Amino acid sequence: MAPKTNHPVLGARALNRATLDRQLLLRRSPQGVVEAVEHLVGLQAQNTKPPYYALAARLEGFRPEQLSALMESRAVARIVTMRSTVHTHTADDAVALRRLVQPGAIDRELALFVSRGGLDGVDLDRLAATARALVEERPRTPKQLREELLPLWPDADPQSLSVAARCLLPLVQVTPRGLWGRGGQVALTTTGQWFDDPSLTDGTSDAPADLDRTVLRYLGAFGPASVKDMQTWCGLTKLGPAFERLRPRLLVFQDERGTELFDLPDAPRPDEDTPAPPRFLPEFDNLLLSHADRTRVVPADLRGRTWTGNQAHRVFLLDGFLGGIWHLDEGKDRTTLTIEPFVPVSRAQRASLAAEAERTLRLMTPSDIPYEIVHGR
Repeated sequence: MAPKTNHPVLGARALNRATLDRQLLLRRSPQGVVEAVEHLVGLQAQNTKPPYYALAARLEGFRPEQLSALMESRAVARIVTMRSTVHTHTADDAVALRRLVQPGAIDRELALFVSRGGLDGVDLDRLAATARALVEERPRTPKQLREELLPLWPDADPQSLSVAARCLLPLVQVTPRGLWGRGGQVALTTTGQWFDDPSLTDGTSDAPADLDRTVLRYLGAFGPASVKDMQTWCGLTKLGPAFERLRPRLLVFQDERGTELFDLPDAPRPDEDTPAPPRFLPEFDNLLLSHADRTRVVPADLRGRTWTGNQAHRVFLLDGFLGGIWHLDEGKDRTTLTIEPFVPVSRAQRASLAAEAERTLRLMTPSDIPYEIVHGR
């Protein structure tokens, strides 16, 4: 298809290298954990270990204990934000981004449960007030929350009650949930209660979220990108006006299909032939979830290969693009990392993959447990 505009064209490899650079995947960054979490605008944390593996792939000198310590000190936390999924955010972002994305996927999730009839007869304002009092008295698990709410609405669907509370309130998953090597059940309290900081709103403020600043941050972490790309990332719709407001401050490119791509003028856009080392990424990594058009990382012929049902696989990058998936078998006596490529792998690539896999295992596996690397095909 002929380009629709006259903006400079960025091909898939150029977009790939630019995005990898923003994602700290072209070369590991020396910056600290808090700075990286803030720069990346959060880490997908649908499971507990992915944030640790995401940082291991991106930061020099990262140790899992660093992120755990920040979670215990409440400098970062796990909370539902973009796409109505759990992310690890800094304290400031946990509050501000939750407020920003509330009208998108989170409200749509609540509306879905309402439409299914599980909340018939439930006064949502009363539910929110009751749930807030409960979780601020002490953190509650979803099961405990359901048990407390159900007597008030005995005809409601129990799961719908706890989901509605999570959608209506900015609820943090308190530690030890998500700590490296420890973990625990999901237990919830509000951001206001958890952070205990008068400078942080608990999500009930009427102050408008800074959408324009978030657009700029998104481009800094995921650009160059289209309006639809950002909408895919955050779960909001109708973001075109924000991009139009910012257009005078941005550079505008187009992809090979003519879609407009916006970018920060001073953001890195490396040459498309810049070497991209192998990287092992966790399931649900935001690199693969934050664009409407994912061909900058996932070639069209590999679309759908990173998922089975609704479960994402761990993936590895080869020359910057999806190269295959990897499996981790963490037994009591041995840890095995199996590499399953989707594409032909040269001898040199095989060696570099093995070196990156060994680095990952040395970093993330207890020192007293031996490990091995197995190459598929």
